[in-house]
Amino acid sequence: MLYQIISFLLDVAASVVAGACLLRVYMQRLQLPFGNPVGQAVLALSDWLVLPLRRLLAPRGRWDLASLLAAVLAQAVEYLVLMLWLGAGLGGLVFLVLFSTVRVAILGLIGLIILHAVLSWVPNHSPIAGMVARLAEPLLAPLRRVLPQPQGLDFSPLVALLILQVLLIVLGNLQAASFL
Repeated sequence: MLYQIISFLLDVAASVVAGACLLRVYMQRLQLPFGNPVGQAVLALSDWLVLPLRRLLAPRGRWDLASLLAAVLAQAVEYLVLMLWLGAGLGGLVFLVLFSTVRVAILGLIGLIILHAVLSWVPNHSPIAGMVARLAEPLLAPLRRVLPQPQGLDFSPLVALLILQVLLIVLGNLQAASFL
C-alpha cells in the first residue's frame, strides 16, 4: 500500500512538472506570450528546472531543448526513485522515461482539447479561454479543413480526441512489446 501511495504521488508530481515543461516547449514553438495566467503558471512550475538547464542547452530556433530535457528528467526521476525503492535493475529505464514523456504529452493534449471544447460552449472572454483556443487551434485547424461542419457543428475536437486515444493505445502496445 505504501508503494502505491508513493508511486501515485510521484506520478502526479512528475506529470505536473513534465506537463508544464512540455507546455512551455509548445507555447514557445507557437510563439505565444507568457504574460497571461496560463503562461505564468507554466513558468512558475518549470523555471526552477528549466533555467539551470538553459546554461547547458540553448534554444534552437523555436525549439526549447532545455524545457524538453526538463520534461524527460522529471519523468526519469520518478522511475529512478521507484526502481530504487523496489530494488529493481535500471534496465529499460530509458524506454520507460521516453514512453512516459510521450504519454504525458498526449494526455496534456487531450486535456487541452477537452478544456477548449468546454470553454467553447459558454461565452467566455477570460484570458485563459483565449490562450486555450490559441493552443488548441494548431491541432484542430487541419481537421476542420477536411471534416464537414453540418449546421456549424465542429466535430474536430471529437476526432482529435479519438486520434489521441488511438495514439495512447498504440503507445501502450509499443511499450508492452518493448519489455517482452
